[in-house]
Amino acid sequence: MARPIRVQFPGASYHVTARGNERKEVYRDDDDRQIFLGVLEECAERFRLAIRAFCLMPNHYHLIAGTPEGNLSRSMGWLQTVYSVRFNRRHKRIGHLFQGRFKAHLVDGEVYGLDLIKYIHLNPVRPRDRWKPIPPERRTELLEYPWSSHRAYLGLEKCPGWLSLEWLGFWGRSLREARRAYSEGIDASFGKPIESPWEKAKGGLVVGSESLWNKAKGILESAPGADEIRLIAKDRLCNRKEIAAGIARNQTDKRLQLWIRVRLGGERMTDLAHEFGYGDGSGV
Repeated sequence: MARPIRVQFPGASYHVTARGNERKEVYRDDDDRQIFLGVLEECAERFRLAIRAFCLMPNHYHLIAGTPEGNLSRSMGWLQTVYSVRFNRRHKRIGHLFQGRFKAHLVDGEVYGLDLIKYIHLNPVRPRDRWKPIPPERRTELLEYPWSSHRAYLGLEKCPGWLSLEWLGFWGRSLREARRAYSEGIDASFGKPIESPWEKAKGGLVVGSESLWNKAKGILESAPGADEIRLIAKDRLCNRKEIAAGIARNQTDKRLQLWIRVRLGGERMTDLAHEFGYGDGSGV
């Protein structure tokens, strides 16, 4: 089955999320969470991303990311590959960490920015049953939750250099006014169920205005069908190989180099056999 086409263009913004393989945890402790945020900082700098919001949950993450260079697939592929390698090395495990490809919705901040940010930041206290209200007694728990951008939005902690608070401006013209309105909006969310903004996605792809949806459709309609899908898959595989090969070069253990290039980079064992001094792929 063909993978979905990513609608990418300079200046686009996305909601990105990915779950752990078999819904298992992708962060086992706070050190893992710090490592992920460190990789996210590297990713934002390397690919010139505007990270506007984030929330780390035990088995998945949420990001709002702006892409001035239209490079969502490359940047998120790099993020997940690098973090997976560091997680596996730290916990002495092998295998995929995330469940398939990351999911991404093209989003329109001007229309849905307030709802998107609130929904992401409320993740730690929202009931699993989406029809149930958020318990009011969990206000303090949310206020103290350290693994999202919520506290930075409130001004309770210093905003890291890689986090953009640009969308806080949707709540008010001045920083003080915006933070007060944001805090009131979050507080008003308790005691009632919160509708998922993603359910409003047009075509399962775009959370935004008709103009953004029409732009996305135009990009999709201009694509030459299956040929573009194959081209994108080939391009993504090349990027994946390059990322994995670059990581592998920094390893001194030949076995780890091979594992990275085969399991994460998607290279064939038969192709690597000669390079690493084996007679055939079975040696690899």
